[in-house]
Amino acid sequence: MEAMVIPRPEPTREQPQNLCLDKGYDYDEVRELAEAFGYTAHIRARGEEAQALKREAGFKARRWVVERTHSWMNRFRRILIRWEKRAESYLAMLHLACGIITWRATGLMG
Repeated sequence: MEAMVIPRPEPTREQPQNLCLDKGYDYDEVRELAEAFGYTAHIRARGEEAQALKREAGFKARRWVVERTHSWMNRFRRILIRWEKRAESYLAMLHLACGIITWRATGLMG
């Protein structure tokens, strides 16, 4: 956390700084470190998600959407293996890939 390049605003009582982590970070050392840096830690406990799945019908973990999207992005070899040297070219290809993914998801291709 000390190596963060972008300066973050000072946490206040009105606007605390949140840190959302999954169950892989459910340790006292991590909680203490987050507190030392002024973050309010939101860490899922081990087994908490499995219990929520049993209790609530239709409950899905939100991170699945992100993992699915990364998988779709990795199907574009030009993005997976970055050949472009300029950031503008890479960003253009990234936007094109997102556009193609969105177009495919709408079902307009037939």
